[in-house]
Amino acid sequence: MKKLFFIAAMMVATLSANAQNEVGQWSIKPMAGVNLATMTKADNTKMRVGLAAGAEFAVGAAENFEISFGALYSMQGAKGKGINDGITMKLDYINIPVLANYYVARGFAIKAGVQPGFNVKKKLTADGASADIDGVKGFAFSVPVGLSYEVGGVVLDARYNWGITKAAKDSDSKHSYFTITLGYKIPF
Repeated sequence: MKKLFFIAAMMVATLSANAQNEVGQWSIKPMAGVNLATMTKADNTKMRVGLAAGAEFAVGAAENFEISFGALYSMQGAKGKGINDGITMKLDYINIPVLANYYVARGFAIKAGVQPGFNVKKKLTADGASADIDGVKGFAFSVPVGLSYEVGGVVLDARYNWGITKAAKDSDSKHSYFTITLGYKIPF
């Protein structure tokens, strides 16, 4: 029994030690988490909490360096406050993050990249009623920067997504949100 426990402990230690992909090795990471979203230059708004879920592929490009890309369903927008209390602007996207991941220590990566997004929902809700929002752009572009930590295939990822493009035609508001996800990296 002690030998079995020792072998299992060694296997877990090996998984932890090899968190990032080797050069040329691919992996897929299903992930789910939360978005903490708001809009810049939007008066009387507060954070909308929503889902972030999808998957990313990664390939080891060099020692301590990966390139990743994926697709994430992302609930963005904002909630009203003050005179706008009870109103929610639901702007949901399919985002395509393309990131450079640099491992500064075993399992710990800093990341930055680009992220095009495609609008799939544009609703304004209040008191149980909802209506489409006119003028929302179908395409959004942002710059994600963040950190991740991997142990035994489990990945905790935190990113700030800085909106570059305007969210609507007649507004200066841009998306601004944090994404925190938990995923599991599967090499193949």
